[in-house]
Amino acid sequence: MQDQAKAIAVLTSGGDASGMNMAIRAVTRSALAQGWAVYGVSEGYAGLIAAPEEGKIRRLTARDVGGILGLGGTVLGSARCKDFHDASVRARGIANLAALGVDALVVIGGNGSQAGAHALHEQGLAVVGLASTIDNDLEGSDITLGADTAANVAVDAVDKLRVTSSSHRRASIVEVMGRSCGYLALTVGLATGAEAIVLPEQDLGPDEVAQRIASAYDRGKHHAIVIVAEGARYNAAALAEILEREHRERVRFDMRVTVLGHIQRGGTPTVFDRLLGARLGAHAIDCLERGEHGVLVGLRGNEVVTTPLADVVGKQKPLGLELVELAQTLAQ
Repeated sequence: MQDQAKAIAVLTSGGDASGMNMAIRAVTRSALAQGWAVYGVSEGYAGLIAAPEEGKIRRLTARDVGGILGLGGTVLGSARCKDFHDASVRARGIANLAALGVDALVVIGGNGSQAGAHALHEQGLAVVGLASTIDNDLEGSDITLGADTAANVAVDAVDKLRVTSSSHRRASIVEVMGRSCGYLALTVGLATGAEAIVLPEQDLGPDEVAQRIASAYDRGKHHAIVIVAEGARYNAAALAEILEREHRERVRFDMRVTVLGHIQRGGTPTVFDRLLGARLGAHAIDCLERGEHGVLVGLRGNEVVTTPLADVVGKQKPLGLELVELAQTLAQ
């Protein structure tokens, strides 16, 4: 394999995240500035392994990525691909790239996507990953592309819910995304002054939630906010049902459940995510230019750094305990 790429491809994989388009733009234009050919792969790994006649891999020009930096989602599209676990299937994807003269790949995505990137690297392809997931659970980056936008979308929704909750003296139980990581729930709860934040990493049971809602009522508040991560032991609907059945007299507020769901993925990327996408994308090309691959590009402090994919795959970044403690203190 050549130490330096002459033609590269870029794909987005897994759940979409705002800022991916800026990363695609930065990868493409930075590579073109090196004089390399650039190809965009549609529909993630599914597009990579598709038959060539399906046209899932196409040449990109600077104009192809013009005007996309402010768009949410990903213009390349994304898809899940269970077949990619098979080494022979991955080899087909590598062959598809080789037929086009492509000798390096940039993968923009989260845990599953970077596991695929590492597997490709193990099979001999020069791969660089970009840390992108709204869950912000990926090792190798303090904050991942898309997390800031998702948090801002959720905070905006909760702020609006507070208005109507206060008008009707209600408790709003709001479910945000986060299957096994409570980062979004924690940041949204802290930013909105929630009475309780229910996380996968910290089991806050119905009795404790009821007590915190009751305390808000006793303090004269006209509303209460409870933020629940979708991967917590009790999701929002289950929690509300238990509170209604077993703690109605303590809670006293009327309760309403709101599940924000995939609306959190669809926001216009924030300035932070636009800048992060630009920095990560450009750094990925710097890595390939100097022959560095098999790494994840992420943000540590204010510095863009690389971490070996082998140190990223199969791990979940722990939740910051200082934020948990701060949320508990400020909810008093």
